[in-house]
Amino acid sequence: MKINLNQGLGYVSVLLNCRNRQILLNNVLLDTGSAGSIFSADRLLEIGLKIEPYDKVRQIRGVGGTEFVFMKTIDRLSVGKLETDNFEIEVGSMDYGIELDGILGLDFMLQAGVIINLKKMEIY
Repeated sequence: MKINLNQGLGYVSVLLNCRNRQILLNNVLLDTGSAGSIFSADRLLEIGLKIEPYDKVRQIRGVGGTEFVFMKTIDRLSVGKLETDNFEIEVGSMDYGIELDGILGLDFMLQAGVIINLKKMEIY
């Protein structure tokens, strides 16, 4: 899959499947510096994914500060031909000063065995 470069940052498209519903997120930052994968609560609400009483809530920290997120296990996360089943994601407001649908973190990359080819601007 192609990596799209925007303002010096790499973005990919991610397909999330949960409870027989799916959403394609085209503006997902590819971030090897992020331990977890986080997605926009506003975007996931489009497929009915919202916080429920039994969801774990935790605080995450990054360069932009701290944020509270809730955890969801989704049926499948796909990036082109790369995919993983029963994958735990973080869901948050993602108010970082840039428009993002999500951040694809190292957790997915390790589990899916991602190879990043920066010369060709592709992941596989």
